Amino acid sequence: MKKTISILLAACAALTSCESFLDREPVAEVGSGDYFKDETSLITYTNGFLEKYTPSAETLGYGDGYSDIVATKQSFTFLTNASWTPDLQTGWSVSDWKPIYNINYFLAHMHEASGLSEEAYAHYEGTARFWRAWQYFEKVKLFGAVPWYDSPIDPEDMVALYKPRDSREYVMERVLEDLDFACTHCYDSGSWINSARINRYIALAYKSRVCLFEGTYRKYHSVDPSTGKPWEDREAADRFLRAAADAARELMDAGVYSIVNNPANVRTQYRSLFTQEEVNYSEVIWAREMSIGMTTYHELTWRYTSGSYGQRWSLDQDFVRTYLNLDGSRHETTGEEFTTEVENRDYRLSQSIITPGYEKLVGGTSTPTPPDFTVTLTGYQVIKYNIDDKNYESAKVSYNSLPIIRYAEVLLNYAEAKAELNEMSEEVWNKTIKPLRERAGVTSIYPTTADPYMVEYFQNQVTDPFILEVRRERGIELTMENVRYDDIIRWHQGELFARPWKGIWIAASETPIDLNGDGVNDCIVTSDPNNKSPLKILFIDGASEAGHKLSQGTSGNILPATAIERKWHDYKYVKPIPTTALQENPNLTQNPKW
Repeated sequence: MKKTISILLAACAALTSCESFLDREPVAEVGSGDYFKDETSLITYTNGFLEKYTPSAETLGYGDGYSDIVATKQSFTFLTNASWTPDLQTGWSVSDWKPIYNINYFLAHMHEASGLSEEAYAHYEGTARFWRAWQYFEKVKLFGAVPWYDSPIDPEDMVALYKPRDSREYVMERVLEDLDFACTHCYDSGSWINSARINRYIALAYKSRVCLFEGTYRKYHSVDPSTGKPWEDREAADRFLRAAADAARELMDAGVYSIVNNPANVRTQYRSLFTQEEVNYSEVIWAREMSIGMTTYHELTWRYTSGSYGQRWSLDQDFVRTYLNLDGSRHETTGEEFTTEVENRDYRLSQSIITPGYEKLVGGTSTPTPPDFTVTLTGYQVIKYNIDDKNYESAKVSYNSLPIIRYAEVLLNYAEAKAELNEMSEEVWNKTIKPLRERAGVTSIYPTTADPYMVEYFQNQVTDPFILEVRRERGIELTMENVRYDDIIRWHQGELFARPWKGIWIAASETPIDLNGDGVNDCIVTSDPNNKSPLKILFIDGASEAGHKLSQGTSGNILPATAIERKWHDYKYVKPIPTTALQENPNLTQNPKW
């Protein structure tokens, strides 16, 4: 049997030069003493972590495409492929484990650098442990139980190389230890703040995210999906929730960040956080920075506006209905035409999708622009990350920086942890949910009863009004920010991934429609394949590859992509261990039912 894991770890034993740290010759050949000399070498090495491991623009911008709130022209294969097997699974290759080796190598050798204070050594250790926690958390979300390594493994150590998986519970306790260290020792001042570099505030924000995930996961999943057995530590859910609340509260009390809120900009200020080159570090704790001057770009605008190369990311009406009216009341009306439906709603709706009044530059001229059915499946066309200039729709040169973690999420993490601990109060509400709603122009109303629609949306799992309102707010505030899939997983709501998508209401097919209320017809929904209308056309036939339909035949809600069959099973809360990994390491076990 080939020793794939040995090869993996030998390959992982790579450092980098100043240009490319993590691609240097194997440590076994060059040794460590030739690199770790002073603080500059530690800075350069940890900058390599930033370069390699910071989430990509595509990950940040497209992640929610695989969730309950977004319709796409091609769904996640994991949901649609009934024959998905461990043979198809990835995520256990050399490149997938290399980051952990690199981090552990740094931790083992960083003290070879001389001339640093103990405070400085602790900061760099905290930075590395942050990244180790990041890497392991991603693996736990993917597979559940995984082998834990906290030191670089000798390629000849067969016992270590072929060890079985450590329990999910054990691994997550180690992740928490790493984050605790980072939150205690990473720098929190000077040039380390308001930059891409890891600092104490980033660590605290991330700790609140990780602990909220794990706490609610343990609460809503009665068994560990890695084993199919009840959790060994029955108190862990509350302990992780408490850690989430404490981390969020520590960051809140620091007073470094705040919600961007100028009443004069209520219609635009939320979206500006996602469409500007300059990062607004008053609210954004960590971002992937882009720069025209440095020619660092991404392709989000192009992808979101391309019917051919994008996924036609479109919000689902069941989710759109969760947006409140501006007066704070619940939006309960159904069967409304689009222009009426989006009127007087939470201003984050008009800053997340195209609604009447939206304009973009076309040939340098600000031009009213309605939803475009060559780009959107449902009519709720996503624009949250788009640069409002047609020039950027045909080029991969979007320059807007992308938040990774915002202070808004920290507030939501705190509110949810307190609600789950049954500690929600008006004081907590006023510190968290109220400012987010007021920033969006919504009158904040302290809930006294559960919204029946939200109860139904989450499949009657929860009736606590505070938990439901936090979930509502979280979905709206963090739309398309790559957290929704994880939220649905931790809440044990996987069935939502398979719920049929629903689009805007169409009063009658074969009838021109004005989608932005400017008196000019924009599109037509038709079942006639020979329709030569100059308007944007959405064909409904239910039989093609797309399979678009109307819910009442010739009228009703658009039912997009009905030909895409999505299915959910509870064993999908974790992915299968790849067959190749099982073949190479007989001590690994497969996740139940895979």
